[in-house]
Amino acid sequence: MTKAGRILLIALTLLCCAILPAHAGVADAPGENLEISLITYGPGDIYWERFGHDAIELRDTASGEEMNFNYGVFNFDEKNFFFNFARGQMHYLIDAETTTDEENFYAQAGRSVTKQKLAFTPQQAAALRDFLFWNLRPENATYNYDYYVDNCTTRVRDAFDRALGGAIKARLTQLPGGMTYRQQTVRLMSAQPWLMLILDLGLGPYADQPLNAWQESFLPEELQKSIRNITVADGHGGTQPLVQNESLLYPNHLSTPPATPPDLRIPLGMAGLIIAALIVGAWRYARLAYALLGSLFLLLAGLVGLVMLMLWTLTTHHSAWANANLLLFNPLAFLLLRSLWHVRRNIATSRFANSVLALQLIALLIALLMHLLPGVVQQNQPWILLALPCWLALAWSLRKTPPTP
Repeated sequence: MTKAGRILLIALTLLCCAILPAHAGVADAPGENLEISLITYGPGDIYWERFGHDAIELRDTASGEEMNFNYGVFNFDEKNFFFNFARGQMHYLIDAETTTDEENFYAQAGRSVTKQKLAFTPQQAAALRDFLFWNLRPENATYNYDYYVDNCTTRVRDAFDRALGGAIKARLTQLPGGMTYRQQTVRLMSAQPWLMLILDLGLGPYADQPLNAWQESFLPEELQKSIRNITVADGHGGTQPLVQNESLLYPNHLSTPPATPPDLRIPLGMAGLIIAALIVGAWRYARLAYALLGSLFLLLAGLVGLVMLMLWTLTTHHSAWANANLLLFNPLAFLLLRSLWHVRRNIATSRFANSVLALQLIALLIALLMHLLPGVVQQNQPWILLALPCWLALAWSLRKTPPTP
């Protein structure tokens, strides 16, 4: 090779060495260059942000490239999106973007951003990276979202657990959870009282089952707390904490959810007594107001019952199935509307209406006994305290009307 040729070869070699690092990054970095972190975003102000969010950060220590992978993307433009949402068949996606862009978005919204650097061996880090990029493929990116068992946080948790050989699940299934699905939902939604009440009313016994720490880590803040207690193999025959260090990147500037769920028994029990007193008072002194107030209650009871029945029979929202609140509020209420207006004119309640009323009172009694008997899971005391005085006041007023000659 001539001198000029050798110089050209050296120049090309140097050029390749200069170019290759510029193109290296997370996608093709060796495992020993990958740094794995859990990024947790605090709850936001909008109702769909109240549960918080999280992501997996992969960082190539050689090139400095950082990417965040999250499972919380959905598309309003998807065909039949709202119909599928109502049926409980919500399609979510995994997405990836640069860490800076995503974290700036949450910081500007006033939400906290916490980073936990995790202890992964090079082989585990590479396996996690390969799985996430495989998951990004269009044919693998979509999944059927479930609020409690398959959401953007459980997907992050499961990806970590997969790469760590089941170490997270093995530990967390042995630890008890602090709250039930219902308690966590009510706690986090308490900033929107009407939505909180609707969700609590619509949740069935599934939401009251005791949870372990693995199940309760469906929430970002619970996963963030739980992994602090996990140790993993260090690759040299010993163990080490999974969380190597934790740092608050951006502080929270929004109101924080309460540490415990509000007790709904007193406010709903008081509301039931007030409504019952108004029904009885209106029956005595203002029959038109009585008919209007009673009709409003019966319409709401019937509509709520109809929705709960549809959730149970026509959707895959299994957290709403077998809801004992159907004994308190159900479509039978519609059948009593006419009787209220008869009472206004001192017309006796028909035999049919009396039979419907008797069925509803029996349903109330069953609901009360179900709650008092041991072994019943659903915690619906607040709604029993609301419904019981209202139905008793309506039953008294309908039966108290003197019969026609």
